[in-house]
Amino acid sequence: MSILAADQNLFHVDIEYKVDLALVEPHMQAHLAFVDEGYDRGFFLASGPKVPRTGGAILATAPDLEVLTEFLARDPFVTEGLIALNVTEFVPRRTVEGL
Repeated sequence: MSILAADQNLFHVDIEYKVDLALVEPHMQAHLAFVDEGYDRGFFLASGPKVPRTGGAILATAPDLEVLTEFLARDPFVTEGLIALNVTEFVPRRTVEGL
């Protein structure tokens, strides 16, 4: 069984901090609540910080890029101007079982 709908693509969301991490930390709780919503709404499949911690990454799914972009625009890190996002859409041709 696949968790991806037949009409959905995958997206790699690359997140880069535009400000010092000390300025990001005060917004972390609100950002994590947003991430929880992303999972609850079925957009996010995996997420976490980069190593070294210069930002983060999200593996996401959505009906199209516009839907995902509109959702990502609500992230407190985005609304506060703390990050730059680069979203790459790709069509999964092969996945592990279950994805």
